[in-house]
Amino acid sequence: MASSMRSLMADPSRYLRSFRVFLAKSTEHQCMQEFVERQLPGVLASIGNGKPAINILSVGGGAGEIDLQILSAVQARYPGVTINNEVVEPSAEQILKYKERVVATSNLENVKFTWHKETAYEYESRMNAEKKSKKWDFIHMIQMLYYVKDVPATIRYFHSLLEGQAKLLIIVVSENSGWETLWKKYGSSLPLDDLCTYVSSADIKRMLDSAGLKYQLHELPSNMDITSCFTEGDTDGEMLLDFLTETCDFSKTAPPELKHQIMEELRKPGCSEKRNGKVLFNNNLSAIVIEP
Repeated sequence: MASSMRSLMADPSRYLRSFRVFLAKSTEHQCMQEFVERQLPGVLASIGNGKPAINILSVGGGAGEIDLQILSAVQARYPGVTINNEVVEPSAEQILKYKERVVATSNLENVKFTWHKETAYEYESRMNAEKKSKKWDFIHMIQMLYYVKDVPATIRYFHSLLEGQAKLLIIVVSENSGWETLWKKYGSSLPLDDLCTYVSSADIKRMLDSAGLKYQLHELPSNMDITSCFTEGDTDGEMLLDFLTETCDFSKTAPPELKHQIMEELRKPGCSEKRNGKVLFNNNLSAIVIEP
């Protein structure tokens, strides 16, 4: 591996820029929104029965787009009930955007927000140090388990915080996605620096099965238009390549042979399909709902 390659996570501002291009070019949020509208109401049916307040913990809440959709679904299921929504998010920039989004959103009068600028591990450490173990009615961890050091321990800890009728929702890339193909073949050639873990629904299911936990799995079809990746010097394409490989400035710093192999792989059916002149990367997600 060329020494000039470095993890995208080492440059938070470039990571956020590449992430925004990814959101613009993919159906990531649309497929999650569909899940929130269609499947989530059934998941929420047990969490707040007879309770004067519902406690929700968002782990890795980002800029709040999906969080606010989830809160809307909870409000629809439990009208007028107070919702205590706490957010664990390490990025100050993302928290700021989340707060701006809350200010711009109506009908949140019964929702109390608390933000914690920390990682999941820092939150757990602080709670343990303060000897607190607050229980939650609903915990969600959406597209964030790639960024924790010990995935099974993180799931175990947050699962231990569930109330009796609560649910833990995890969303990660599907084992049937192009991510899984790409990571299995080339993960060892890319500069992770312990900042990112390649984890898909297959890994999560193995962990849950070995822990004897009950769960339901929902597949969320999604794609990402990566056509621009094949135009040399295209800014969006370069950002998407950074995001796909978790590598800062991948197209300029990757060894030529590795770059060639990954570009070829991205065109193959295991990663993408060609449709209407576009190359659409398989961005399928899995929503895993875990019982207490």
